[in-house]
Amino acid sequence: MQVSIACTDHNLKRGNGDHGKQSATSPNVVNQARAKFRTVAIIARSFGSFTPRHHISLKESTGKHTGMKYRNLGKSGLRVSCLGLGTWVTFGGQITDEVAEQLMTIAYESGVNLFDTAEVYAAGKAEIILGNIIKKKCWRRSTLVITTKLYWGGKAETERGLSRKHIIEEIVRAMTYVINQGMSMYWGTSRWTAMEIMEAYSVARQFNLIPPVCEQAEYHLFQREKVEVQLPELYHKIGVGAMTWSPLACGIITGKYENGIPESSRASMKSYQWLKEKIVSEDGRKQQAKLKELGHIAEKLGCTLPQLAVAWCLRNEGVSSVLLGTSNPEQLTENLGAIQVLPKMTSHVVSDIDHILGNRPYSKKDYRS
Repeated sequence: MQVSIACTDHNLKRGNGDHGKQSATSPNVVNQARAKFRTVAIIARSFGSFTPRHHISLKESTGKHTGMKYRNLGKSGLRVSCLGLGTWVTFGGQITDEVAEQLMTIAYESGVNLFDTAEVYAAGKAEIILGNIIKKKCWRRSTLVITTKLYWGGKAETERGLSRKHIIEEIVRAMTYVINQGMSMYWGTSRWTAMEIMEAYSVARQFNLIPPVCEQAEYHLFQREKVEVQLPELYHKIGVGAMTWSPLACGIITGKYENGIPESSRASMKSYQWLKEKIVSEDGRKQQAKLKELGHIAEKLGCTLPQLAVAWCLRNEGVSSVLLGTSNPEQLTENLGAIQVLPKMTSHVVSDIDHILGNRPYSKKDYRS
């Protein structure tokens, strides 16, 4: 199973979490755009199914040997592990190829079948490393779902974007073309607004093209409205599911910034100035205080705070898969342990978490108009 992701750079400025207001031509904006994709299209080429085809619950099933849980990607027939492994920053960057192989091996043997990358990650090295590891391990392609993002293909004007030169025509027609050619079976979006997704769906229906099946969005304890309010409505109306990223809020929830910003951390890098500003901001300090209280809940449940945060994301039935970003085997093993914490995420525990966060839980009334 191979997945590709196509990105556009329109409206790159973020809402509450904007990294800055530089012009679209400044180097900083380009770097930020590479790190934070505005638009993503996900394509999947199916060589087979990771889980048995018969007697499967369309909602969720559990791997017999690994305990991993599998869910449908939106209302499509594509089954993905509820936890996936991301390669942003790490593969070809923070970690060696040997560590990357260790991470993929641990993930694969734990039942993970979804691996996320992009053509711009480490200037293309992440994709190469990922492919080399799969080839070396001789894993059956029928057991894998690989996602990659398109847009930032190169420095030349004809090497980026979603034009006919770079991929083909505009997004919906491009994805339909790729699927009709037998190279892919599904596509989706990332960081699109609900209106944009509905527009893509309408275009697909109007011109007999193939609509998106999922939206890839940021989702964690401090960022929840889109996944809990907007996406459920899209799921019920057009079948678009959620594939989420940054369950640990770029490392904030791990607690490593509790006593400042370590020199070797991501927030200390020049290209992550936005993360540093977020941590030292008033909201960032308030979040740190809340994390201490959440740590008490994690302690009562017999888990770590990162495990609690990942399990909190998984407790949302509208989330098809949560992408993990780790730099060492110990961290990945810890995060995968969130599967065992998931059954402990009762309504009472979730209510306690909402109380600490100062959020009222979203209800079905919020989901539908």
